Amino acid sequence: MKAAILFEQNAPLVVAEVEVPNLAVGQVLVKVEYSGICGKQLDEVRGKRGEDPFLPHLLGHEGAGVVVNTGPGVRKVKSGDHVVLHWMKGSGIDSATPVFLRNGTKINAGWITTFSEYTVVSENRATKISADVKSDVASLLGCAVTTGLGIVFNDAALKPGQSIAVFGVGGVGLNVLQGAVLVNAYPIVAVDLYENKLEQAIMFGATHTMNASRTDLETLLMGLSRGQGFDATVDTTGSAKVFQTAYNMTGRSGRTIMAGVHDHQKPITIDAYPLHFGRQIIGSHGGATQPDIDIPRYIQLYQLGKLKLDEQITHRYSLDQINKAIDVVQKGQAGKCVISMS
Repeated sequence: MKAAILFEQNAPLVVAEVEVPNLAVGQVLVKVEYSGICGKQLDEVRGKRGEDPFLPHLLGHEGAGVVVNTGPGVRKVKSGDHVVLHWMKGSGIDSATPVFLRNGTKINAGWITTFSEYTVVSENRATKISADVKSDVASLLGCAVTTGLGIVFNDAALKPGQSIAVFGVGGVGLNVLQGAVLVNAYPIVAVDLYENKLEQAIMFGATHTMNASRTDLETLLMGLSRGQGFDATVDTTGSAKVFQTAYNMTGRSGRTIMAGVHDHQKPITIDAYPLHFGRQIIGSHGGATQPDIDIPRYIQLYQLGKLKLDEQITHRYSLDQINKAIDVVQKGQAGKCVISMS
């Protein structure tokens, strides 16, 4: 099969043929149809969390496809099932991680990888869906949609009439906006450096948008919150500076949600005093998503016309164009970018 391999940090991925291993207990072989590109992959390529001990390895953690075969013990899915592939654990076996081969060289992989024509995933990283759900939009449910909505419903526990400010409106941020709309939050403020993303944010429910380059950003945001700060702020960027702003704009009993991964070389320093009086900082882990429960619910919302999925996809590339796709995402030019394996 053809797969994109990370051999070296801060270098292009190499698209090459690799051998598919035999299936072990709890593993599932899936023909990948589409994969999304998440900021987490950019972090891995750039080495944002430091040296990578698993090189060379495959990448990708949100996708959709069709089950080809199952290993011993798998009961959750069977050959022919259409599935969403997700990095959050669902029900089923937590299998060993597979090892692929390229010309005799070991190519590592996690419990899920999706930048390849086929993949071997752990049973608990696959959730069956109806065959009539398009694979391109289904791939978004592997991370961007579930994380964004989960941040609103679980991490922020946002209620009708409460306020939220979202810093960074890429794949996760757009779905935070959608979640805020579903719970009737107000105001719903989108903050980003790119005007094209702010325009898209309005389509997804932002009641106000603001360019992060403004020198009076905090003053304007505080004005929108009537001087009280927001009930929830969400940082999807992983920037220490952006997190500081999000924290400063959080109300007395509000929640600051850390969704982006921060650079290990740039520690965050905050005034912890407000934490003694009700303010909270929450590090989001996939929006506390329960894939087996949440993915079918979100698909139903999509089918009812209450959740925008098709509109999120602004760029499509083939697997051979993976590096171009990563570059587009890195430059902030894409809403959601998907890779077609066909």
